[in-house]
Amino acid sequence: MDEVRQRLLTRLRKIEGQVRGVQRMVEAGDDCGEILNQIAAIKSALSSVGLLIFENHAYECICRAIEEENKEAGLKEVVKVLEKLMRHEIYVIKEEI
Repeated sequence: MDEVRQRLLTRLRKIEGQVRGVQRMVEAGDDCGEILNQIAAIKSALSSVGLLIFENHAYECICRAIEEENKEAGLKEVVKVLEKLMRHEIYVIKEEI
């Protein structure tokens, strides 16, 4: 888990740098198209982080459910978290259309 945590923190730091870069671009009055490209890259990077976190959460829930022989509760938890993640992704897709 520490390796995954380090990967997440590295990605989040990169995203933080991208966001600061967008702030500077806005302050400098850079081209709106370039700013929007950077925002799209930030959204994509955040989605990747969310999926990695979900993957680990799902794995832990499923393993715990199997150990506790409570598969239904574990799967319900995974579905609930996936719905939250997907709801945001669907909103982002609608927003882009």
